[in-house]
Amino acid sequence: MEIVLIRYLSFTNLSAVTKFPISLTHLLAITALIIAVICFTFRSNPVYLVDFSCYLPPDSLRVPTANFIEHCEASNIFDQECIDFQVKILERSGIGFESCMPIAVHEIPPNNSFYQAQEETEMVLSTIVKDLLSKHNINPKSIDILVSNCSLFCPTPSLTSMIINKFGFRSNVRSFSLSGMGCSAGMLSISLVKDLLKVHKNSVALVLSMEAITPNGYKGKVKSMLMANILFRMGGAAILLSNRKQDKHKAKYKLQNLVRTHLGSDDQAYQSVFQQPDESGKVGVSLSRELLHVAAKALRTNISELGPLVLPYSEQLRYGWSVIKQKIWFSTGQKGTYVPNFKKAFEHFCIHAGGKAVIDAIEDNLSLHKEDAEASRMTLYRFGNTSSSSLWYELSYLEAKGRVKKGDRVWQIAFGSGFKCNSAVWKCISDLDPDLRNSWSDRIHLYPVEIPKVCDH
Repeated sequence: MEIVLIRYLSFTNLSAVTKFPISLTHLLAITALIIAVICFTFRSNPVYLVDFSCYLPPDSLRVPTANFIEHCEASNIFDQECIDFQVKILERSGIGFESCMPIAVHEIPPNNSFYQAQEETEMVLSTIVKDLLSKHNINPKSIDILVSNCSLFCPTPSLTSMIINKFGFRSNVRSFSLSGMGCSAGMLSISLVKDLLKVHKNSVALVLSMEAITPNGYKGKVKSMLMANILFRMGGAAILLSNRKQDKHKAKYKLQNLVRTHLGSDDQAYQSVFQQPDESGKVGVSLSRELLHVAAKALRTNISELGPLVLPYSEQLRYGWSVIKQKIWFSTGQKGTYVPNFKKAFEHFCIHAGGKAVIDAIEDNLSLHKEDAEASRMTLYRFGNTSSSSLWYELSYLEAKGRVKKGDRVWQIAFGSGFKCNSAVWKCISDLDPDLRNSWSDRIHLYPVEIPKVCDH
């Protein structure tokens, strides 16, 4: 049997018809080959989260409120008005007495030198890398991709180079060091690795996420810049990812969705978290009054893209009908736009522990229950704002509590300067053992605790 293919050729007003006899068997084979190539090209490679490790600072680095006040007064850096302001904010911050700061900040006056900043980053990153690799008996030379993120400390050689040198990674390891990306940089690192794993098959990636506290203490009088002195604390996380089939059976989670939102084109959003010198030349990070408004706007934009990917159709229809009613009817008694029930899409929520007000606002905007934000509040209380690594302390909390079950979905919500809101959705694909050691294991039986509106010191 023959199939006649007709090809029209044109050249200077000339046309010709050419006939090619092709058997049906050959045509079917070619069609199948084309379909296979298309499927192979556009298939999504899985990204497995094998495991992660969070830095647990020694108790000797704890900064209770009383110590913070004494340190401020003894350093002779701030006037009484600045001290009183910082104490007032700290008492209401939701941060407890167990959060830690690096050793250089404990000195009087604080030592913010480059050398001390390097010591802090090396101590944090080396500890979590060693812990994670030894836990799974992984040779550093088997790591194919290495990504670090640290916003406010960017030395040369880079932080990834420091780790490559210390642990002896391969010479052809693909390394990237991200800086200036704010508290959402951890999710950006995951996004970068996700894209790299699409290209590089059978690869293992290591993500290192932290913020350096040592070099970034603000010593001026601008209140919006003093906030950073109070909220940020020492911490870091190492995350092991893979797209290898053999890692599926030992991986904890599989990446389902990752959505990034950047509102940098809006001046108010761009300037809401901003590093700059004050009038006296002292550099600090300013947190504007509009920060919560900007974060809410960024979250709405982010979930408008994430929602259709994760919400059941019933919730999408209710939301759509609510929007239509808002457009058509303008009666004063009309309720606001329906807020989708994200508990139908996720079992667990990890909200960036940037501050008590941030957690409260997101909990309210998403109509969540107190337990849904428990991991975020307890992380803020025990560890403070550890910037990009806070989401991993929260996931550690949920694991240590034994709440994450196979099949559960976890929504990580990160916020950062720029202004950015990034979401990652993970599906648990293993039976997790809550007794395995992590950053919460030593004290998980003491949590949750009741956090007072004003902490006593």
